[in-house]
Amino acid sequence: MDEKNTSPKGMSTHDFYYDLPEAQIAQTPVEPRDSSRLLVYDRAADSVTHAHFYDLGSFLRKGDLLVINNTRVIPARIFGHIENHESVLEVLLLRRLDYTHWQTIMKPARKARLGSIIHFCDELSARVTEVGEYGARTIEFCFDGVFEDILDRVGNMPLPPYIKEKLVDKERYQTVYSKVEGSAAAPTAGLHFTPQLMDSLRAQGVEFATVLLHIGLGTFRPVKEDNILDHKMHTEYYEIDSDNAEIINRAVREGRRVICVGTTSVRTLETVADDNGFVRPCSGETDIFIYPGYRFKCVKGLITNFHLPESTLIMLVSAFVGREKTLELYNEAVRNNYRFFSFGDASLFL
Repeated sequence: MDEKNTSPKGMSTHDFYYDLPEAQIAQTPVEPRDSSRLLVYDRAADSVTHAHFYDLGSFLRKGDLLVINNTRVIPARIFGHIENHESVLEVLLLRRLDYTHWQTIMKPARKARLGSIIHFCDELSARVTEVGEYGARTIEFCFDGVFEDILDRVGNMPLPPYIKEKLVDKERYQTVYSKVEGSAAAPTAGLHFTPQLMDSLRAQGVEFATVLLHIGLGTFRPVKEDNILDHKMHTEYYEIDSDNAEIINRAVREGRRVICVGTTSVRTLETVADDNGFVRPCSGETDIFIYPGYRFKCVKGLITNFHLPESTLIMLVSAFVGREKTLELYNEAVRNNYRFFSFGDASLFL
């Protein structure tokens, strides 16, 4: 389902830039998960509170509905070499198209031409079947055995390039509620939850609903165009089942707050919601691009990490909070030494 948005004409990508010291890019996850910091912004009161994620219940009320994305990250980063070349090629698996074909990003990609053969190990090779922009390649795998078992052995967790530290425990790049394998990145807002915190929230009357969005090129592709209206989002697979659609719709009918955990949950709900905020059980592809000027139909609150400058994710936050306010809050987080990006701290916007 395509979603078209309206935005101030000529809004520049640079309008979403902020300065971030490199030292504040989180390299490792905190322990325990919910000890990360939490910046809370109340839009109605225009007030900011600095807390910790384990304080989340203090800012929620009975009847609030948290919508989580239960996608699970696959070991999607694999290394190989092109036939007759010794240089190492990094391949990031973004999306499975069928039994053997995958959408990928490669680097360096210039030698991965149409028809190139890539060798990963004795059991696994691939042929480039389509060449796209910014290192995007479609490949056809050839393997001897069970593909998932081979990938589990040779693949690495696809940490973002700004994380230089080695991840000791692969499960720390999964949410505690991850279930359905298929993502090339974690829905990082969910990394802060522990089973104990979720139980505590349920005990105070907070509900949970689950949706699915497999994170792929739509999230990874940088905004290269100066005018954000020229940016094209790639599609990502989403799914909402009937039970969870009913949980969401009951909250909407009763006027309760629907609070998304992460931008992927936002994009899923806003893809399928009607003008009254009701969703339907369905699955499909979304290329929804949310930026200032967008009118939210279902989402009343957002839990998310602090995102890269000039990214589609900070544009989504700006649509919810306002661009100037978002940059003001991000600059306050910088001044208060918050940790940024995937393993960083969290924010709650209500």
